[in-house]
Amino acid sequence: MNTSIAGKSVTFDNRYLHVELTDGRVISTPMNWYPELLNASVKALGEYRFICQGTGIEWESLDYHLSIESMLVGQIQQVAA
Repeated sequence: MNTSIAGKSVTFDNRYLHVELTDGRVISTPMNWYPELLNASVKALGEYRFICQGTGIEWESLDYHLSIESMLVGQIQQVAA
């Protein structure tokens, strides 16, 4: 992944997770792609940090990590059974 593509901020609504990139673009993916996030509290969702030079997002309290690249290419993150 091009490391110049990095996250700047994260917001969400009832349907979508939105990530503003440092280059000004905003990418959005359906919240139902991420069951851990969909079922999390608003407080927990707001407690994120960017990792890996801004190319990933971590919700430490949820033990959840999300790749911005996976959002860009439309990959639904699978939960291991």
